Amino acid sequence: MEIILLLIRLFLAAIFALAGIGKLLDLEGSEKAVKDFGVPNDLAKPFALGLPIAEIIIALLLLPVSTAWFSAIGGFFLLLTFIGGMLWQMAQGNAPDCHCFGQIKSEPVSAKSLLRNAIFAILSFFLVLQGSENQGLSLLDSSNNSSEENVMSLFIGLATVGLLAATVYFLKKISEQQTQIMRRIEILELTTLEGGNGVKRDDISQPAQGLLIGMPAPDFKLPDINGKQIALNHLLAPAKPLLLIFISPNCSPCAALLPEIEQWQDELKGKLNFVFISNGEAEENLDKFAGTTLKRILLQKDKEITELFEAQWTPTAVLINSSGKIASRSAVGDVAIRQLIEKIKVEDLEKELLFIADGNGSSSKLGQRMPEFSQTDIFDKNITSKDLLGKKTLVAFWNTTCPYCVNMLEDLREWDKVKGADEPNLLVLSEGEAEPHREMKINSPIVLDKERKISDELGMNGTPSAVLIDENGKIISETALGAEQIWALIGKRK
Repeated sequence: MEIILLLIRLFLAAIFALAGIGKLLDLEGSEKAVKDFGVPNDLAKPFALGLPIAEIIIALLLLPVSTAWFSAIGGFFLLLTFIGGMLWQMAQGNAPDCHCFGQIKSEPVSAKSLLRNAIFAILSFFLVLQGSENQGLSLLDSSNNSSEENVMSLFIGLATVGLLAATVYFLKKISEQQTQIMRRIEILELTTLEGGNGVKRDDISQPAQGLLIGMPAPDFKLPDINGKQIALNHLLAPAKPLLLIFISPNCSPCAALLPEIEQWQDELKGKLNFVFISNGEAEENLDKFAGTTLKRILLQKDKEITELFEAQWTPTAVLINSSGKIASRSAVGDVAIRQLIEKIKVEDLEKELLFIADGNGSSSKLGQRMPEFSQTDIFDKNITSKDLLGKKTLVAFWNTTCPYCVNMLEDLREWDKVKGADEPNLLVLSEGEAEPHREMKINSPIVLDKERKISDELGMNGTPSAVLIDENGKIISETALGAEQIWALIGKRK
């Protein structure tokens, strides 16, 4: 039994020593880790220095029998603190880098790191239960043991510590080499596919550009890597813009982009929140994307959220403003994501009407004031642009001879009758004569825009199409074309 207690002490001493030394070798990383665990910024630096010193002291005091019991108590409570911090972060849906062994080995908080610390805590508690007088063979004291026993104990101790140190060292080297090899393979794959200028895929068609700017982001609820359910409204609660990045654990371009993503997270910290939507198992996503910064990774079962956002490829990024509206077209591939980030960097992310134009005509009207007009509707009531102020308005461009318009007429008529007070008003611009429009039996105003003066200035050239006008008379959406996009524009996806 005494040799077992000695081996436990030596094992724990090696663990605490390696943890302390590893943290001291990377004090900057240690400071970041304690901040991620919630330590105030003012205390982070002294805490980052004090923690490894405490671990080294615990390791040294585990060696003599006379101090081993007290050291085991200190180690046990320190490990309980670690476990409590990990459980708290996992309960919050976070996976900060535990920085457990500092420069030697570091990984995000997970069930594996929690189990490892629990095993160390059990071993420490086992020593505590033995009492101060029963801590096994003496390693440094010679009063109670023969010289042969002391030599044997010292040999076992040194061999154990040396073996552990060598094992960790070589595992670290192997891991670094594997990472370098995988990075080179991924870079070769990318340069082979893209010629050095971005992800190129010639085997499938060009993806759709995704949801329109101004649409409400589709609502969703997904588990994070710790199994906690996270809804979109929870992600928007901090009242900051949100960048959704769609990734996959088997996506090489996603992994190759990871260092840049981490740099962007640091640069935009406090201004923009990053959320990653992936699939597969939590462990494989952590292995692929944990990196060096805290990431919120949500896991879909298949591609259900990808389909909601029309993000066909990975990586794809889309910006959502603090009001929950789509604020950019989908950026598909590494080149497009870099371009989107550069535009985000120069934007005022706190402004009320946040959007990133993609440079095409569909977004050119965004943010502009609607044209002033004064016309009579089909019932000879005068309608002016000022009548639209004070509440959001869906302005739809229509034609009674358009079969697509006719197909959505019944749904439009029903919505016009039952729409709630928090939903936008409706104004229909149309061509043709008044009588066919009266037969539509729509309660909201219908203005005949025969020369398309108003609809053209609003960016609507086809039928059916629509834009959203805010309560101040500004255009706050791209032009929705077709029934599906029009309904999505007001949050009623068919």
